[in-house]
Amino acid sequence: MSEACKNGIPVTMSVNGRVYTRDVEPRLLLSDFLRHELGLTGTHVGCEHGKCGACTVLVGGRAVRACLMFAVQAEGASVETIEGLAAGPERLHPIQRAFIACHGLQCGFCTPGMINSTRELLAVNPAPTDQEIREALAGNICRCTGYTNIVKAVRQAAEEMRAIEPREAGAG
Repeated sequence: MSEACKNGIPVTMSVNGRVYTRDVEPRLLLSDFLRHELGLTGTHVGCEHGKCGACTVLVGGRAVRACLMFAVQAEGASVETIEGLAAGPERLHPIQRAFIACHGLQCGFCTPGMINSTRELLAVNPAPTDQEIREALAGNICRCTGYTNIVKAVRQAAEEMRAIEPREAGAG
């Protein structure tokens, strides 16, 4: 915290399954907390007005714009960023694999936000239609792909996740 800030507020949150406690300025944005305090730079900052969706993370399983939320608002919350999705470099999540296989990314700037929005969509709707996919991703702007391959990627990820889930449910 900067020397100028004498009124830091203690904040504790779980980020990608790890608990962090920091004293933060009340005006510190969640996006800045993730990027600058925790070094999780996969949360991209584009417009800083909540319009582009590049900063989308999951808070309590819901997609939120981290540039519109203060870090203090995440007190006690579970936050998931793109860094917490893969089980490791050799074990990508089905959504990540589908974005690669279907060419649903080009420059990659919007990709973390797109993937996090997709995570929320598939958690509540494991078999979305193309229209439902487009509606769920409407708040995420991509300037490179034209969205067609992103929709294909979400559809493929949904299919793979539905195929995996029954095996995981029976593996207990």
